Amino acid sequence: MGTLLHFKSIYLEAFENCKPEFVVILLKVYSVFCVIMLFMALYAFTYRAFTGFKF
Repeated sequence: MGTLLHFKSIYLEAFENCKPEFVVILLKVYSVFCVIMLFMALYAFTYRAFTGFKF
């Protein structure tokens, strides 16, 4: 759990004192989008690995 809190603090620190607010919002939305896409790729890989689907 400490690792997740550390990543959260790094994430929040990265956007401190950034002035163009729309750029900050865009980057935050993009980072969430990237995390969702990463989890979808991991899910697809594990699904294919466990169901025996040929790559």
